Amino acid sequence: MPRPFSFDRDKALEAIIYVARGVLQPTFHTISKVLYFADQKHLRDFGRLICGDHYVAMRHGPVPSGAYDLLKYVRDGAVLPDGFAERLAAGFAVTSEYKVQPRREPVLDALSESDRSALDWAIDEYGSRSFKYLTDVSHDAAWRSADENDMIELSAIVDLQPNAAELREHLELEARS
Repeated sequence: MPRPFSFDRDKALEAIIYVARGVLQPTFHTISKVLYFADQKHLRDFGRLICGDHYVAMRHGPVPSGAYDLLKYVRDGAVLPDGFAERLAAGFAVTSEYKVQPRREPVLDALSESDRSALDWAIDEYGSRSFKYLTDVSHDAAWRSADENDMIELSAIVDLQPNAAELREHLELEARS
């Protein structure tokens, strides 16, 4: 299945801040899993991923590659050629425990109403769950379909959804336009 989405780092920054403000323990792990489940809901309900990210099958479950890079850039104090690192650092900090500390409110205009609805649902369902629970529940068929540290195919995530056939048709049509 062709990949009909492209990663939107501006939206991902706001989603990270949004999730970090809503979960009990805003760690890299919790944020990654909440984004994963929010993306599944948004894909199921609206036919697209929130930030257009792609997921990697890591040891403790799926990780949104682009959002994870943003978290690491802040953690490592990376310098990005276009000045985006300063926007990231103004948005949140990362402690030595891989906890994300928002430095401002998210820009809600960057997230659609449907984005926020899916994020709110995932925060309510998964935002206070333990590391072990989030790891176990995210070790789903999509995660198992990829080797460790390899990309999870979008089709594997689509296959998890009850409306998989409809989504496949929608995404294939979207990819041609």
